[in-house]
Amino acid sequence: MNGKLKKKLRTIGHGLKAVVTVAGNGLSENVIRELNRALDDHELIKLKIFGDKAERADVVASLSGVPDTEIVQVVGGMALIYRASREPNPDLSNIVRANLL
Repeated sequence: MNGKLKKKLRTIGHGLKAVVTVAGNGLSENVIRELNRALDDHELIKLKIFGDKAERADVVASLSGVPDTEIVQVVGGMALIYRASREPNPDLSNIVRANLL
């Protein structure tokens, strides 16, 4: 992912609210299922990560194992994550609704 695309995605992501939260159990099977559902629907999502700095870093490192997913930005306990949808839903996709890509 190039810098221009990341900048556009960060612009879109600035106004988003977290749709998935990762707490004490880390990236459990249920959290990954919800993460995949949210990415399929919205393409670009914010993820709220609870825990200390080391725990958050572990979760972010684990996110790189989710197929075809790009971590756009991590600031404190928030991560902005992108995965292009094969057939984006214009009503749900944050990318299509922003009309920036």
